[in-house]
Amino acid sequence: MKKKQSTKTEVKTPWLQFYSEVEEKLEVPNYSLYEHLRRTALKYPEYIAYDYFGVKRQFKDLMMEIETCAKAFKSYGIGVGDVVTLCMPNTPEAVIAFYALNRIGAISNMIHPKSAENEIKYYLNVSESTMLITIDISWDNIKNILKDTKVRQTVVVSPKDSMPTLLGIGYLLTQGRKSKIPRSSGHLCNWREFLYHGKYYAQELDANLDGDAYASILYSGGTTGSPKGIVLTNRNFNAEAIASFTAVATLHAGDTALAILPIFHCFGLGICIHTVLSFGGTSILLPQFNAKTFDKLLAKHRPNVILGVPTLFEALLTNDNIAKMDLSFLKCIISGGDSLSISAKKKIDAFLREHGANIQVREGYGLTESTSAVCLTPPSIYREGSIGIPYPGSYMKIVKPNTHEELPYGEIGEMVVSGPTVMLGYLNDVNETNHALQEHEDGLVWLHTGDLGMMDEDGFVYFKQRLKRMIVSSGYNLYPQYIENVIDSHPAVLTSTVIGIEHPYKIQVAKAFIVLKKGFEPSEELKADIYEHCKKNLAKYSLPYEMEFRESLPKTLVGKVAYMQLMEEEKEKRGV
Repeated sequence: MKKKQSTKTEVKTPWLQFYSEVEEKLEVPNYSLYEHLRRTALKYPEYIAYDYFGVKRQFKDLMMEIETCAKAFKSYGIGVGDVVTLCMPNTPEAVIAFYALNRIGAISNMIHPKSAENEIKYYLNVSESTMLITIDISWDNIKNILKDTKVRQTVVVSPKDSMPTLLGIGYLLTQGRKSKIPRSSGHLCNWREFLYHGKYYAQELDANLDGDAYASILYSGGTTGSPKGIVLTNRNFNAEAIASFTAVATLHAGDTALAILPIFHCFGLGICIHTVLSFGGTSILLPQFNAKTFDKLLAKHRPNVILGVPTLFEALLTNDNIAKMDLSFLKCIISGGDSLSISAKKKIDAFLREHGANIQVREGYGLTESTSAVCLTPPSIYREGSIGIPYPGSYMKIVKPNTHEELPYGEIGEMVVSGPTVMLGYLNDVNETNHALQEHEDGLVWLHTGDLGMMDEDGFVYFKQRLKRMIVSSGYNLYPQYIENVIDSHPAVLTSTVIGIEHPYKIQVAKAFIVLKKGFEPSEELKADIYEHCKKNLAKYSLPYEMEFRESLPKTLVGKVAYMQLMEEEKEKRGV
């Protein structure tokens, strides 16, 4: 892994005029993310840490739950440096396990519960996980691949485990019936049995981690499009929490936040969970979000903070019940994960003002490689089309793509980032790490984001487009090359290319152009068979929304597939 340099440098920082001297420095303590949470719990022991379907836990209770879980992990032989995969949505068990692993110096490996079989096997093997905590709905995609991994113990969790009794019974009678929970065995148990296993563990738990120790692994596409494990440290998470709280500037201990974004996503984990808990806020945990019931969520919880992707905020404008509500309880709304159009922002801001919330929706920018956000619109300042200014403690600049040459203000180039939230590197991938993290002539190591943007003279940043071929669908990153690899593995397929096409709600979805091998003829039956093949190997959100057979694919002068030409053809066809 490439270490970030501490060399002082004369980097241009015009945005600092919007921060105080204290905010500029952003001192990040040299301890674990668990320790960061523990110190908050000592300050606010009786404040509510999380709310899960009405089950509320104070910070002092959360710390006890973490302690019990940490003992259970130790009783199963998990210790410093061991990797445990959490295949979980936003439930108390996921939050507790995440901090408990850090408590004992182990590393959490965060994966999507709806990942396909082969994806889960890859994530378990590349991380060398020896233990797995999974939600019950994922069991069917896990049971057949465990024998091909190093996992020696699996804990199956049900969403009802932490629900109120009556709600838990209701879950069992409806959605719970769909989940075939396996019987406990020597290498398999439920959450309650797991915790009981550590009941009598009495040895020392302290791991005494410093800020640079590995904390968690999350996944993104890297620069080649295939999934890459992103190694984040304790310092990364704590810097993100401190910088986010400082940049938001409107929050206080006791404020509540809807944790809609999933814990396996860095925006969800780094902001909705660790940042919120770090300042003494309450995370309202939602294992699954339904836009149709958004009004009921707002009416019941009256959250002070909502963080989400642009499609979430469309529900504010289209839900008739929300149109009748007083939203003065809102103190902050942040949109990230994808670009928010200028027109959409204007509509949302007007709606908020009309309903008693004297705030604006604040657009931010970030990526998993930087532990989520590194840029945010200030509370009361806005430059049209801007994603805000760099976080306290972080540097941003615009360079000529594939170089270190910094461009003047107002010119479009690649956005690069340096600071305490930048990842340690990609898991077991030196080439990808060296490509993404580059030491410039100014003495700092910069993360090359693969995104195009510009900066004005005051330091406001403007996102333009992705240099990579990544598709963003409802806030999820889809990687064309990865989808192509799955499609190409079908026995009838010669080659394929995947592009993003516009969608009225999801922003973008994947469309596959497929060339068949000789002897195969295009048909709806074959299309359906290829789609079934994709369902076995791709997460649901990555499935191609459309497929089109072609005799050949357009090529560039050097023989590469001209996917940009395909994108232009689609725009013309759809009148975009």
